[in-house]
Amino acid sequence: MQEVKTPKRSPWLYWLIGFFVLLILNQFVFTRMLNQKVESVDYGTFLNMLSDKKVEKVQIEGESIYFTDKSDKAYEATTFNDPKLVDRLEDAGCSFGRVMEEEMSPLMSMLLSGLISFVIIFGLGSLLTRRMMKKMGGEGGAGMGMPSMQFGKSNAKVYVQSQTGIKFNDVAGEDEAKEILQEIVDFLHNPGKYQEIGAKMPKGALLVGPPGTGKTLLAKAVAGEANVPFFSISGSEFVEMFVGMGAAKVRDLFKQANEKAPCIVFIDEIDTIGKKRDNGGMGGNDEREQTLNQLLTEMDGFDGSKGVVILAATNRPDSLDPALLRPGRFDRRVPVELPDLKGREEILKVHAKKIRLSDSVDFNAIARAASGASGAELANMINEAALHAVRAGRKFVTQADLEESIEVVIAGYQKKNKVLSDKEKLIVAYHEIGHALVAALQTQSAPVTKITIIPRTSGALGYTMQVDEGEHNLMSKEEIENKISTFTGGRCAEDLVFHSITTGASNDIEQATRLARAMITRFGMSEDIGMVALETVSNQYLGGDTSLACSQEMAADIDKRVIALVRQQYQKAEKLLSDHMSKLHELAKYLYERETITGEEFMEILNQKEEYPNLVDSKAEEV
Repeated sequence: MQEVKTPKRSPWLYWLIGFFVLLILNQFVFTRMLNQKVESVDYGTFLNMLSDKKVEKVQIEGESIYFTDKSDKAYEATTFNDPKLVDRLEDAGCSFGRVMEEEMSPLMSMLLSGLISFVIIFGLGSLLTRRMMKKMGGEGGAGMGMPSMQFGKSNAKVYVQSQTGIKFNDVAGEDEAKEILQEIVDFLHNPGKYQEIGAKMPKGALLVGPPGTGKTLLAKAVAGEANVPFFSISGSEFVEMFVGMGAAKVRDLFKQANEKAPCIVFIDEIDTIGKKRDNGGMGGNDEREQTLNQLLTEMDGFDGSKGVVILAATNRPDSLDPALLRPGRFDRRVPVELPDLKGREEILKVHAKKIRLSDSVDFNAIARAASGASGAELANMINEAALHAVRAGRKFVTQADLEESIEVVIAGYQKKNKVLSDKEKLIVAYHEIGHALVAALQTQSAPVTKITIIPRTSGALGYTMQVDEGEHNLMSKEEIENKISTFTGGRCAEDLVFHSITTGASNDIEQATRLARAMITRFGMSEDIGMVALETVSNQYLGGDTSLACSQEMAADIDKRVIALVRQQYQKAEKLLSDHMSKLHELAKYLYERETITGEEFMEILNQKEEYPNLVDSKAEEV
């Protein structure tokens, strides 16, 4: 739900309202307070009231008589030469006293009125302005309460163990990282054990890894295990519009951390402020560099023995300033890589504790099918499986739900409204069978587990899933060549059967080209070039952007070698399909009719001796 924010009003509006309120008060209130009303009467009326004993107090000033009645209403009358006036007053029981106060001088009256007016308008304006700024998000303190003017105030969120509740048991698949961080927890619990031998705890630990591997979760788990305050702030929150404000926030953050020591300070996405400095060249960022310099100074200045541990996370370690990574600052570099087969299985089990599962669920099979998935993606798969079970009307998650969730994360949802024509459906069937058949006919290829021609939201009209039996960390030259050949199998089947090619192989071409180029420029698998690095990789955790580091002549030679390598593997796939053309037709017919087949069904038909006629010829009239 989108947040609805109150429109910001100008402070001048509130000052204008206060001014009009002051005018109304001055007209109807202050005037009555400063100027008392006196009713003028004649001397006869005074005498009549005196005889009726209605006069309470009398004051004689020169030729004027000021008196009040029983209700303290003031009157004024002009006196005459009346020698019996005093006797009349005594007989009436009147008291003598001051009825009218001495009039204030005009100057004093003006000063008093102006002072009261100033106090009221200033107080009212300040109150209204403070309330307005509070609604805009400020605290009403320094800088008029505006968030952008809160100089030096860090926005770090503070958590404690009772709030997070995250322990190392809640983090799976990163045993090596947990082992390294366990030492930090032990230091916070028992600092004397380390001080006794003279050992110093590392001031900082840098968590490095791809997005979604659990870097932030590990940091919170450290705080949960240590049961100490946990300061969490993103690197982007130090970036401000004014120079010096980011550095002030760093100072405030470390000041708070020292006050609450022992504690853990976690800076997420530290590459935002920790990028390499540009040596004063064009395009520099003074604010970011000042923030980085202040961070370096603070890390040097605080005492690690107090129990303040700095944790940071990034997926761009190559962009960090070397001064940030030297010993005494971030002493340890903790890799948080993509989980292996065992790690994926453990992560799936951790997230599956919160949902109802069928007894037949095999997490090992799901983990093998989700090769290369991060912890966040595995958690998403579990959730997608639960949602799929709800849509199907079941109260528990089955193996089929988990398998479907993998396909959703990898290829997207099924596009049920996208209906392929018979001709396109036939082409896609031969295309996918071409991939699967080439993969199955090669010795060092992963087994085919599923083939489908149902379109997906990712844009794929179909796909072939291959799952290795175990975990592979190395790939031989032969395995890479077989993968390239498998990528070309779809286009090759189209050309062999229909004597025409389509745009459906665009993604296959990209992947085949990328592998072929990597073999030559990075893996040293070209006999003529040998072990020479011709390509560098940057941002390995964010897609791995590559750039050539060679002459133009060598770049042209590399292009020729890439083309020759892909062509060679295409010819190998073409020969495999030509030698097994009958199985190509048979499997394509089966897939065309059922739209989705399993790896077992595929291998069963492949191993059969029966042969089906050419599906294209049998469907000639329909197509």
